[in-house]
Amino acid sequence: MIHGQGGVLGPDLSNLGRQRTVAGIERAVLNPNSLHTPSSNRVVSVSLKDGRTLRGIARNESTFDLQLQTLDGDLHFFTKGELTQETVETGSLMPPLKASQEETRDLLAFLSRLDGRSGAPQPAPAQSQSAGQVDFSRIAKPQPGDWPTYNGQLSGNRYSPLTEINASNVSALAAKWMFPVKSPSQLEVTPVVVDGVMYVTAANQAWALDAREGREIWHYSRPITPGVAGDAAMAINRGVAILGDKVFMVTDNAHLLALGRTSGNLLWDTEMADYHQNYGATAAPLVVNDLVISGISGGDEGVRGFLAAYKASTGERVWRFWTVPAPGEPGSETWKGMDYQHGCAATWMTGSYDAATNVLYWATGNPCPDYNGDQRRGDNLYSDSILALDAGTGKLCWYYQATPHDSHDWDANEPIVLADADFRGSPRKLLLQANRNGFFYVLDRITGKFLEGEPFVHKLTWASCIGTDGRPKELGLEPTAAGTAICPCTLGATNWMATAYNAATGLYYVVATECCSIYAKSPASWKPGESFFGGVARHVRDDYDAKFLRAIDIQSGKIAWELPIIWTRGFGGLMSTAGNLVFYGDESGALAAVDARTGKPLWHFHTNQPWRASPMTYTVGGKQYVAVAAASTILAFALP
Repeated sequence: MIHGQGGVLGPDLSNLGRQRTVAGIERAVLNPNSLHTPSSNRVVSVSLKDGRTLRGIARNESTFDLQLQTLDGDLHFFTKGELTQETVETGSLMPPLKASQEETRDLLAFLSRLDGRSGAPQPAPAQSQSAGQVDFSRIAKPQPGDWPTYNGQLSGNRYSPLTEINASNVSALAAKWMFPVKSPSQLEVTPVVVDGVMYVTAANQAWALDAREGREIWHYSRPITPGVAGDAAMAINRGVAILGDKVFMVTDNAHLLALGRTSGNLLWDTEMADYHQNYGATAAPLVVNDLVISGISGGDEGVRGFLAAYKASTGERVWRFWTVPAPGEPGSETWKGMDYQHGCAATWMTGSYDAATNVLYWATGNPCPDYNGDQRRGDNLYSDSILALDAGTGKLCWYYQATPHDSHDWDANEPIVLADADFRGSPRKLLLQANRNGFFYVLDRITGKFLEGEPFVHKLTWASCIGTDGRPKELGLEPTAAGTAICPCTLGATNWMATAYNAATGLYYVVATECCSIYAKSPASWKPGESFFGGVARHVRDDYDAKFLRAIDIQSGKIAWELPIIWTRGFGGLMSTAGNLVFYGDESGALAAVDARTGKPLWHFHTNQPWRASPMTYTVGGKQYVAVAAASTILAFALP
């Protein structure tokens, strides 16, 4: 493979000229067998107990297991107990070069000049030797046991139909493997699993792992970018999307990458925005049909927010929706006195998608400056909003703004859950969200009609309720120069951590925080490389913060049950399953499971690590696993 083009069995030669001399390259192409060593991509044939015989390259092998990539590009994972025989071949798969003297000279000249800097990788067709394609149909309707997107389903709901692990046996759940990740920050990734392969990320890094054993298959890495701002500078990355033969991820400097799914080779690299203007990227992309959709970070650094869609095959941009309208565009009248280029409304979390209507749902962040709204009079559309966009064109279908003219840093970048349910006696296509501003919302996702808005925290002083028109009844509490105590706190009644809805219980699950902040505003001007807060938020003296795992009845918006969590400002999310379970990351560092109907604690495992990620579940080899990123380690659990 060279610059993203070629097969997946051989090495990536894009930097060959820097790695070997001309003489070394000549020896390799004339006599490939001379390069063979017992540890370098051995060609093996294996016989299995089920009668099959396979031949390919041993990508990774230990005394206990074997990762075999067959000649068609497929990856296979075996324990040694599944093999009856393994034969190691002494030669290379690559045949010796057969060429004229002039052709040989030209080939060596070309190969010796490959220095990894010959321009950006060119848009590539599907790899010539590729494992089974992951069609979009498998993303839209996941196969049993797969977790093919950041939230498991395009609906954004962390709910799994798996039942092997359930309320009656979860007490026997035990750790099965762990994979340490070298990262400058705590992991926020949710693993993605398809066909027994797990994909995880840290900032500017991606790994493919054998989901049964946790063994590395490939690793992609590029250096951390100096000079990035905001969340991107914290080395945050929340995961990948997959489609076809590609894995997609973002980088800290707002690039979108496509990697080979079975090789990890870079296939294309697209710049979404200029990081020198405070743009970054941290979220897992979302695939819709033949598009890869990604937002950007920088929502406290004065970027102009947008959401964009790119061709999965080439990285070419198809559409872009700006979340801060330019002068003269609809919504621009809601930004009186503000330079629209620095209005923020960033799109820094993964959205949701309804395949039946081809509508994409994405949340937006706070307006800037965060705490000083004096120079941006008006509602500041489309900040703190849920956007419904035509997935093919990016055209706005409808929007709902949760916090007009926000001056508290209450992003709406909480998970968007799509659910089909009877709501107050009528079947509805619903959109559910527990918002950072303290209200739980139910919307009709077809029309955007407001259906319900109820507090899910008790410490809520900025508004009395949500009116029938969907707008909050505000109580006039705004940041002042001296500071004003307002609830919720700037971290919000909840934040970006995962939520879930269980149709069997009719309950929506969320990690909720009871907290307040003193909000103070100050003058602000935008500068490259700096934040654009326009003030500060600090803790209220003698005020006790509290955190809870809460179950909300979507029919009434009322709290059905709650479980106190010791408060340490973690960001652990949750997942619900058909096994009548809710898994969550307790602030003590324990991964825990409770009864989905009652909240009764059933199991926990102390990792002794802080939480900044959410659990997921999958099956491989007929066995269900639960996996989570704890600090800098991926952990997987299963029944004995």
